[in-house]
Amino acid sequence: MQLIQEAFNQENVLLDLPADDLNNVFASVLSFLSEQGKLRPEDQATIRTALLQREQEVSTAIGHAVAVPHAYMEQIAEPAIVFVRLSRPINLGAPDGIPTRFVFVLLGPKGHSAEHLDSLTTIARLMSDDEFRYAARKSASHADLASALDDFVRRTTPQPEAPPAPDTPEELQFSGRFGGGIIADVKRRLRCYKQDFVDGMNPKTLSATIFLFFACLAPAVTFGGIMGDATGGQIGAVEMLVASAVCGVIYALIGGQPLIILGGIGPLLVFTQILYDLCGAEHFLSAYLWVGLWTAGFLIVMAFTEASCLMRFFTRFTDDIFAALMSLIFIIQAVHAIYLIFERDFADPTKHDIPLLSLILALGTFQVAIMLSQFRRSRYLSSSLRLFLSDFGPTISMASMAIVAILARDYVQLDTLDAPDTVRPTFPAAESGLPPRDWLIDPFAAPMWMRFAAILPAGLAAVLVYLSQNITVRLVNSPENKLHKGAAYHYDLLVVGLMIAGCSLFGLPWLVAATVRSLAHVRALADTEDKVLSSGDTQEQIIHVCETRVSGLLIHILIGLSLLALPLLQLTPKAVLYGLFLYMGVVSIRGNQFFERLCLLLMDKDLYPQTHYIRRTPVNVIHKFTLIQLAALVTLWFINLMPKVGICFPLLIALLVPLRFLLNRFFSEEDLAVLDAREQPAEESNDWAV
Repeated sequence: MQLIQEAFNQENVLLDLPADDLNNVFASVLSFLSEQGKLRPEDQATIRTALLQREQEVSTAIGHAVAVPHAYMEQIAEPAIVFVRLSRPINLGAPDGIPTRFVFVLLGPKGHSAEHLDSLTTIARLMSDDEFRYAARKSASHADLASALDDFVRRTTPQPEAPPAPDTPEELQFSGRFGGGIIADVKRRLRCYKQDFVDGMNPKTLSATIFLFFACLAPAVTFGGIMGDATGGQIGAVEMLVASAVCGVIYALIGGQPLIILGGIGPLLVFTQILYDLCGAEHFLSAYLWVGLWTAGFLIVMAFTEASCLMRFFTRFTDDIFAALMSLIFIIQAVHAIYLIFERDFADPTKHDIPLLSLILALGTFQVAIMLSQFRRSRYLSSSLRLFLSDFGPTISMASMAIVAILARDYVQLDTLDAPDTVRPTFPAAESGLPPRDWLIDPFAAPMWMRFAAILPAGLAAVLVYLSQNITVRLVNSPENKLHKGAAYHYDLLVVGLMIAGCSLFGLPWLVAATVRSLAHVRALADTEDKVLSSGDTQEQIIHVCETRVSGLLIHILIGLSLLALPLLQLTPKAVLYGLFLYMGVVSIRGNQFFERLCLLLMDKDLYPQTHYIRRTPVNVIHKFTLIQLAALVTLWFINLMPKVGICFPLLIALLVPLRFLLNRFFSEEDLAVLDAREQPAEESNDWAV
């Protein structure tokens, strides 16, 4: 470790060296050392020949995009290490099959084999660390590398005197003080506030902004249109767009976890529809206002009393079911929308082209986005271009399919986005006989009994918002996402509660953390690599996420600006947006262990991937655990579809927690510890990373 520290501190570093083979690398390194006076110029040719001969005998590429060529000769007076980062990787036949980007050249006099083995071991440990490898890729100077090395040493040095880490995350530890959780959240996130904007100066921010703008705009218009139908036109697409823009900008500026995307969700839509059916058109907005105010009050009390600490009783069992439900809503919504187009037009032979082109555009958007997002692992084009295509894959897919639709519009009349014409409160349905409403709802128009009767439905709404918000925050801050700035459960619940109060006063939809959009935001800002497991299977893992407020701020500013260009939104083909929905739903499934285990039910037992839970748990136990989750998911799905019973949906989500504790009576503690572990065991990190 000392030699590597000296190499970084003494500027024995060559960054982004334009070399096509090791011969050029060695020539540059030896010339560099000669200029520093560490080698005699006449010895360069001899040492380079020795390095090349050593490489011809067996490649020194050890995996993780790293090679460690070395030479120990009499011509070398003292040990030296030179770190080289190549501008373009070269294929040296590494055991993981990944081209080499980083080269540690080890030189020294004869008889220093012990130091060589120590350095080789240190380099292997160093470059197998995801965070250091990311820092090595992004460092702009030797000082950045030295800082990353110091951070690695600090993170990996054992501290036997330190108390063991608690099982409960810091953010969910009960302080015992009124508002103590909110204060701790603010302190934790406030020290990162400036860096949240600095980190946004990243190309990924632009790609994430463009992708998520459409990914947030489409559900806003779609959910707004559905809500307009469900509420007799009293809350519609305009209100949803205004709420998304205003609340999104506010949350991006003052929210605790800026990677969260607020939006309308299916369960809240069902709740609003039930409320409208109970109250009728005449009293709906007054009841909606008071239910919203009581809901906000409950959430604010929950935030100050640290009710979010109860989330420590939630486990991966509940997280995976909830995430699967939110993903399925997006996937099935996209499939159902395409089905409705076929049902409407396919019976008419003169309109066969509409459903067929819609299907092509939807699947084309999905497939192109998937292919481009995986293009970074391709062997074609330069690494920078591969990364660009991967980051902007969803945007490119939407743009390309939209161009196809535009070129065909003279021949095929496709469905386009149902955007409103002007920015004004949605007109109530004609049959309601109600006049157009103002933006501000009069709270005193409701009779006194209604103001207090609103407490009961508000309690159910508060439970739904509490669970949706906090489960999404848990999923976003999962250890697998490698976030470092911390969560803000209590403070964010307070912010959401205040926003619901404001939205209720103006007759706007209630917004909460949207699971699929939030996870898509995280992945859009993430650097990933493929981990090659010992079984030979590959598994994508996140190595770093750009934790910034800039993308969220820009996304919702663009949604606000879209209100000034509503006629242009009406030109967007719906089929392209359905393809985007499908992409978001499928991508958000990645990493959901429940879906991985579900696939085992259809897989040849002899070809199971060698994951940690398969190695440690009997197969019949895995299947039994998975089927219980599947039964819970199916139950939630059907309850969500039943209008009269849907109001109980939040209570059923909460019941997943006692259901999980009930499993202790049917599964051993050891099996549950493996199947319900929030983090992947450390032993998995021994596999190769691509």
